[in-house]
Amino acid sequence: DGLTGLANRRRFDQYFNSQWLELAQQRSPISLILCDIDFFKLYNDKYGHPAGDICLQKVANVLKDTAQKYQDLVARYGGEEFAVILPHTHDRGALHVAAAMQAGVRELKIVHSGSTVSQFVTLSLGIATVIPNFETSPLALIEAADKALYQAKAEGRNRIIIKHI
Repeated sequence: DGLTGLANRRRFDQYFNSQWLELAQQRSPISLILCDIDFFKLYNDKYGHPAGDICLQKVANVLKDTAQKYQDLVARYGGEEFAVILPHTHDRGALHVAAAMQAGVRELKIVHSGSTVSQFVTLSLGIATVIPNFETSPLALIEAADKALYQAKAEGRNRIIIKHI
């Protein structure tokens, strides 16, 4: 991704599909974290797009620095949404990574007066974990993580929700 330096959506799709096949053979888990900057449109409206770009870059750096294993992939999934692929990671490990990412963004203390949940920029995160197999589609994991993210936003944002498949 040109703005954030993270993997772009195409790279995400390629890596996700290759990891799915590899982990199905190994019968090893894969976790996916989808996260969104809370009230980012309001942030852009209030502070302007150049400030929004800087915010995206700072959040991207926290996510990249927090993903710990060499095979973890952090990608810009779209707009202000990011995706983190965690091969060989159960839901508890993914929750640990997600909480560290959320804390890292909170520690940036990027002022966001348009937010109703904090005076600073925050993240909502959805997590899903599965042991892939050849009968299921990788899309099921993406849909589960997306539902978890949607639930985190619906329940007030600035939180982490895990969905089990």
